[in-house]
Amino acid sequence: MTKAVCSGSFDPVTFGHLDIFERGAKIFDELVVCIFHNVRKASFFTVEERAKLIKDATAHIKNITVDSFSGLIPDYMRKIKATTLLRGVRSVYDLEYEEREARMVSHLDKDIETVFLLTNPVYSHISSSAVRELAAFNRLPVGLAPENVIKAVEQKLIGK
Repeated sequence: MTKAVCSGSFDPVTFGHLDIFERGAKIFDELVVCIFHNVRKASFFTVEERAKLIKDATAHIKNITVDSFSGLIPDYMRKIKATTLLRGVRSVYDLEYEEREARMVSHLDKDIETVFLLTNPVYSHISSSAVRELAAFNRLPVGLAPENVIKAVEQKLIGK
């Protein structure tokens, strides 16, 4: 049984992320979407809110679980006995960043393989930071994120 981890901040989850999750779930027996708590970034949604958004958006995918961690991804992967790290790549810039990350993960644990999936081109312009930027200007991420995320962003904007 192949267990893979797709980690990221997912703040919030977008159609680009869902594309990678859906395709990754077809490749691996189990896919763990793991929310990384990045202490260097101010988050728009809490880790708990992000987990719920991802669970709701991926409810149709039976072999996905959602978790969170704070620390080094190889430590987390050893803990859950996963050996493959799945990463989505939108552009050459993403690839350069992801290559460095994959080499560091391999340095820390030689048993972990990183697999890159190219994002579907229709989603290549979408990023969580773009969704957050729209929200900063009181705009909803229509066409960029699933309906549950749009509603959650709207709730945050109403609460301002």
